[in-house]
Amino acid sequence: MIVKQPNQKAWFMVLPVFLVVAFSAVIPLMTVVNYSVQDTFGNNVFSWVGMDWFKDLIHSERFHAAFLKQLMFSGIILLIEVPLGIAIALAMPKKGWGVPVCLISMALPLLIPWNVVGTIWQIFGRVDIGLLGHTLASLGFHYNYTQDPVAAWITIIIMDVWHWTSLVVLLCYAGLCSIPDAYYQAAKIDGASSPAVFRYIQLPKMQRVLLIAILLRFMDSFMIYTEPFVITGGGPGNSTTFMSIDLVKMAVGQFDLGPAAAMSLVYFLVILLLCWVFYTVMSNVGEESANGGH
Repeated sequence: MIVKQPNQKAWFMVLPVFLVVAFSAVIPLMTVVNYSVQDTFGNNVFSWVGMDWFKDLIHSERFHAAFLKQLMFSGIILLIEVPLGIAIALAMPKKGWGVPVCLISMALPLLIPWNVVGTIWQIFGRVDIGLLGHTLASLGFHYNYTQDPVAAWITIIIMDVWHWTSLVVLLCYAGLCSIPDAYYQAAKIDGASSPAVFRYIQLPKMQRVLLIAILLRFMDSFMIYTEPFVITGGGPGNSTTFMSIDLVKMAVGQFDLGPAAAMSLVYFLVILLLCWVFYTVMSNVGEESANGGH
């Protein structure tokens, strides 16, 4: 019997992709690693410092404060956007002319560039000319995101909810539309209530898309930079100086390339670790629910 050998020529078609990825990702990453273990005063003169930048970063109160603010922001965003996205997806129609209208309305915020979103909410929240800020001030509310840290946080959170909840909605809606009608018919015959249908039919069928939504929203919110930088610039004070903003200030504003490179690597590893934890926990929960259902 003659065994046909697989054709390996297809790898030559993939080779350009690997080269592009290596050039655009791996080589810059190696450059960052190189800067993280050295110090420079310009003119391409470097001196070896080893792990000193990482040790300073671990004991840095500035890094701890930025990390806690970033983590708190991502936690608030997930607690708001995921339940809200599920609720909106459940309320959207499944048939008729309302479907394209709702889908287009949900997709519109996602089409706006991040810097434009920040500019819109910066103007929208201004007390002198902004519709939101001027209206709240005329009603007697003390609202000024440039002076009040609480107002700055509320503004950034509302802005992110307005901009990115649509992503959760569209993913959950796709998961709901993939559920066969036979499940609903069986639930109707058994006399299941709406909460029971959600708990035992809709939520389990949305677990995979919810996992994708949570991972995407966590990564995006944990790396957010443009919108808060445009709105508050990290202020008032350092109240909205997240890790991304602090990293740019360190690298570009202060030109501390060594500490900035070390911080960017730690930033990258933290995101990978937390995403792995999210994925592992949610996958285990999904498997337990599936086994329990059987």
